[in-house]
Amino acid sequence: MNLKVAVLPGDGIGPEIMEQGVAVLNAIADKFHHQFSYEEALCGASAIDAVGDPFPPETYQVCMRADAVLFAAVGDLRFDNDPKATVRPEQGLLAMRKMLGLFANVRPVATFECLLHKSPLKEELLRGADFVVIRELTGGMYFGEKYQDYDMAYDTDIYTRPEVERILKVAFELAMQRRKHLTVVDKANVMASSRLWRQIAQEMAPHYPEVTTDYMFIDNASMRVLTEPRFFDVVVTENTFGDILTDETSCITGSMGLQPSASLGEHTPLFEPVHGSWPQAAGQNLANPVAQILSAAMLLEHFGLTAEGKLVREAVDASLAANVRTPEIQVEGGAHYGTKEVGAWIVDYILNA
Repeated sequence: MNLKVAVLPGDGIGPEIMEQGVAVLNAIADKFHHQFSYEEALCGASAIDAVGDPFPPETYQVCMRADAVLFAAVGDLRFDNDPKATVRPEQGLLAMRKMLGLFANVRPVATFECLLHKSPLKEELLRGADFVVIRELTGGMYFGEKYQDYDMAYDTDIYTRPEVERILKVAFELAMQRRKHLTVVDKANVMASSRLWRQIAQEMAPHYPEVTTDYMFIDNASMRVLTEPRFFDVVVTENTFGDILTDETSCITGSMGLQPSASLGEHTPLFEPVHGSWPQAAGQNLANPVAQILSAAMLLEHFGLTAEGKLVREAVDASLAANVRTPEIQVEGGAHYGTKEVGAWIVDYILNA
């Protein structure tokens, strides 16, 4: 297969983990005789520094020319610590989602048996947890009307019927492919936008009679993903709730450095780790590349390269089992492996499998 991949390393640890993600794709291409080509582009703080725009038109064109986007992370402490900054790296990510029509974020949450002890949660609660969170990406407060002055500010949480219907369709169809259980997370007891979500979900549910559909307020869901993670199969929710909920699920895997994601929609699909740019660690060879590598696996699987994706996952599992891990998940007394060493070990496993 020939694939054109737009590569957006972004900021902080982004370039380091991206190097490993691309190395894994190249190993897969060699192993399975594919042709993958890459075009790199700026986004985030690096793009602001270069051209004053966190998602420049040139980057948009690179993404539109590609079959897929492999993205790392954006963010910089210079902007985090300046509440008056009018241009921010994260605006580039929001613009990319909007301009590419990436309305559905798919975040799998699963445990690694050898890492259960790394979670702050009890192992008996975690073992066997395996669910997917579908987060709406281009609506809600992040994109609604905003205002701020010295004494007042507001963000408008707005959703339209077509926006809700299309994300619920993704969730129902994924539930049909899995264990046929969908949980719709909202705040319908307080928020009008959530009541619209629940109304539309109730209208659509009869069209998927094999799917057990239940409804849960976000505060209850935030608790239960940590106390009863095995209850869930597919979870669907709006943008802001999904952002918070999916970060919370890092407690289940034991590290945000282990969670990949896909963003799907109208144009080029995008694959990225769920963690941020961790600018404090940039250039120190500390960042865990596994989430970036598993995002590459999701990219492969999206294009029907099932065996290829499976081999990447097998290589990751083998690296963890062999204690080839970055410091935040390494066993006590285990050898030190950095970003490059973990990536190289996984690449070697793929090539020699």
